[in-house]
Amino acid sequence: MKKFFMAAAVGTIAGAIWTTQVAGPLLAQETQDSVNVYEQLDLFGDIFERIRAQYVEEVDEAELIEAAINGMLTSLDPHSSYLSPEDAAAMRVQTRGEFGGLGIEVTQEEGFVKVVSPISDTPAEAAGIESGDYITHVDGESVLGLTLDDAVKLMRGPVGSEIAITVVREGEAEPFDVMIVRDTIKLTAVRTRTEGETVILRVNTFNDQTYPNLAEGLKEQIETAGGIDNVNGVVLDLRNNPGGLLTQAIRVSDAFLEKGEIVSTRGRNSGDGDRINATPGDLIEGKPIVVLINGGSASASEIVAGALQDHKRAIVIGTKSFGKGSVQTVMPLRGDGAMRLTTSRYYTPSGRSIQALGISPDIIVNQPRAVPVTEEDEEENARPSRSEADLRGRLDNDSLTEEQRRQIEAERARAEEAAKLRDEDYQLAYAIDILKGLSALSPAAMTQVQ
Repeated sequence: MKKFFMAAAVGTIAGAIWTTQVAGPLLAQETQDSVNVYEQLDLFGDIFERIRAQYVEEVDEAELIEAAINGMLTSLDPHSSYLSPEDAAAMRVQTRGEFGGLGIEVTQEEGFVKVVSPISDTPAEAAGIESGDYITHVDGESVLGLTLDDAVKLMRGPVGSEIAITVVREGEAEPFDVMIVRDTIKLTAVRTRTEGETVILRVNTFNDQTYPNLAEGLKEQIETAGGIDNVNGVVLDLRNNPGGLLTQAIRVSDAFLEKGEIVSTRGRNSGDGDRINATPGDLIEGKPIVVLINGGSASASEIVAGALQDHKRAIVIGTKSFGKGSVQTVMPLRGDGAMRLTTSRYYTPSGRSIQALGISPDIIVNQPRAVPVTEEDEEENARPSRSEADLRGRLDNDSLTEEQRRQIEAERARAEEAAKLRDEDYQLAYAIDILKGLSALSPAAMTQVQ
């Protein structure tokens, strides 16, 4: 018994010593850190007072503090920033799907403004702005050294006014100017159409209207086709889609998944993570999907592509996506402003983070650049091609019925349309060809492929 009490006493003494030796320095370190923070805040106050009292020109105190706040946030990463009351209101309007501007999604890289993607059917796309372009000047004024929000403000202006932006593009020897007329940007979140037996879902952005537009448009296309049995699959076109609302990316992914994880998010602390799973129900009843991505596919687009790819629910083709794997939370602040703060990273169902890496396609398909047609090309294309049917005295094909002849003509017309589409949009034509090939396989072969 004495030995027990002695052991207990030794344990108590040892615990007290551990507390003194370990916890003591930790508390001292924490106290020292707090002192350092207060010293830095005092330094900030001193600098602010000296600027206000001694700067060569009178300064706007509110603007000075706002710039300091924005500088603190932008030093963290390219996606954290302060939103003034005007910017916060504009962001809320943009999320609803209509705003004024050029129609480009941008980020900042090495001090310059980099185009993530031009938005479909906007002045920027019509002017030829491409994903990966760098904007160095706006109306002759350099954007180097400006915050991203300030650079964006330079590009804003009255609808109908003209703006000159200087662009540096890979493959071009010299910077060049692009003239763009500002317009009201009305985003149609999803455009749907049918090519042959394939439904094309062109998702331009992820705003409040994305999933409703997609579900309604898909339903209409299936009904027009005469039912899902007459559809061979879906092309989900996410090219040049800069992303948007995480909730909408989850709903679009869930539209084609029966079960399993869609995405997980992990914050600074282990308890801050979240995991979102699919719910039963597939809008196209298991029909194959091809997802199209490129370097302008970012954020929410990458969530959708990654989820469908990891579940082997879709074949992803195109080129590597942008690689934005972080989640920003918009936090309202006093005075109607807001703070956009990066709060977590997201991960695809297999556990991979695509931050700065992007989604790699299952099949890499580059979009050929348009090549000017020469006079020689036009002359070559104008020459009539000859076949057996053009030869004098050729034998007639009397083995075909009239119905078979009509079917052959229809197939030939579809092939010509496909060839035309290949010239207009090679990546999309490639995606449609994949679905044609999959639909030609027997159910047994399909099972083996999957």
